[in-house]
Amino acid sequence: MGSGAAAGRRWWAWGLALLVIGVAAAPLVRYWLTNPGDQRLVDLDVYRTGGESVLRGLPVYEAITPAPQLLPFTYPPIAALLAVPLAALSWPAAQWVWTIGIFACLAVTTWLGFRDLVARPGRPAWAVPLLFAGVTAAFVYLMPIRDQVRFGQVDILLVMLCLADCVARRPWWPRGLLIGLATAVKLTPGVFLVYLLITGFGRDGRPEQRRAFFMAAFTAALLTVAPFLVIPRDAAGFWFSALLDPERLGANAATTNQSIRGMLLRLYLPEWLTSALWLVLAGAVAWYGFRHARRALLVGDRMAAVALTGLMAVLVSPVAWIHHLAWLVVVIAALAARERPWVPVAVWLYYVVPIPWWGVALRAAEIPVLSPVAGRVVQDAFGLGAAGLVWLLARRSRDARDAVAGPAPAAAVPAAASPPSSADPPRPPRPAGDRS
Repeated sequence: MGSGAAAGRRWWAWGLALLVIGVAAAPLVRYWLTNPGDQRLVDLDVYRTGGESVLRGLPVYEAITPAPQLLPFTYPPIAALLAVPLAALSWPAAQWVWTIGIFACLAVTTWLGFRDLVARPGRPAWAVPLLFAGVTAAFVYLMPIRDQVRFGQVDILLVMLCLADCVARRPWWPRGLLIGLATAVKLTPGVFLVYLLITGFGRDGRPEQRRAFFMAAFTAALLTVAPFLVIPRDAAGFWFSALLDPERLGANAATTNQSIRGMLLRLYLPEWLTSALWLVLAGAVAWYGFRHARRALLVGDRMAAVALTGLMAVLVSPVAWIHHLAWLVVVIAALAARERPWVPVAVWLYYVVPIPWWGVALRAAEIPVLSPVAGRVVQDAFGLGAAGLVWLLARRSRDARDAVAGPAPAAAVPAAASPPSSADPPRPPRPAGDRS
């Protein structure tokens, strides 16, 4: 009787949790799904255009969405094939299905990230869903998540796939499969191939990471090759033409591009200098970030390892729009597990307000010295913040490593020499490399 009542309370609490998330999401849904038709979920329209082109046998990478957007399909060919079911839906139905899917992916991502924090031993069962709902509702208002709904974007789905592949406790799929799928769909999750590579091989490599790397690489390769059998002209057009044209993605110097390259492009330096600086800075950030992602995994902080790798997808990519920062859900989860509560709250607040657009307004004010300098820094706020988060997460992984290693042993005081006893058998020589 008691267990049945407890189960009833849990279901009641989960129902209330869904209601809380729904109430938090309702204003965004109402606002963006009643937006003028030509401004509504424009990226979802891009996906459907790719799927429609496949259904009609039209060139995928020559199609554009209707005016005034006129947006081309920019994703790999497998994404066009996967978008066919969206094209089969009516436009109103596709909007609702996709928007509900965004919040479902956000909820799953939040649960994976905060499961251990909200479901701590000793906490009442009814409190777990309510805490989870509160955290999810807060994430709804992160600017990168709001942009998921505004544009009908796919990023939170990719975040969910990569996070689940890395932290699910007993997955029913082979690890690496979801990372391979995400990489094939949008390329930028390919940073997780690097993560699996550096954590699966080498002196401290883990066999499970190595197996996941092979599965991810195989899945990504299979889904890359498959379109050549179905839509060969489009597959060749993407890999040998469309992929090499970054302007297809939009104005790379726009405020919404918060990658290292985007920030450099807004300095309007000579093109060769911008490219050189980008290669140097991106290489340095990648080395630092992946190094500490590996270190975080070795000390058991898998969430920080995933968060660091996700930030690499934003900073090192040639183009990273604000909605690509959906990785903040994982970043805040990693910080909440180790930092004082005010730190993740401050990060959340920083990415709730539209700080980069304040920089645009400051530059438009044309205040001498202040506008061109401070305005540019504020305009780059989200990208600079992401770089700061890399440092913060790396610092925590370094501290955790030092805590695991413990203090260095004190120098041993040599004992007085004594003659060997015939009762003591001679010790075998220590094998080379044995540091025990």
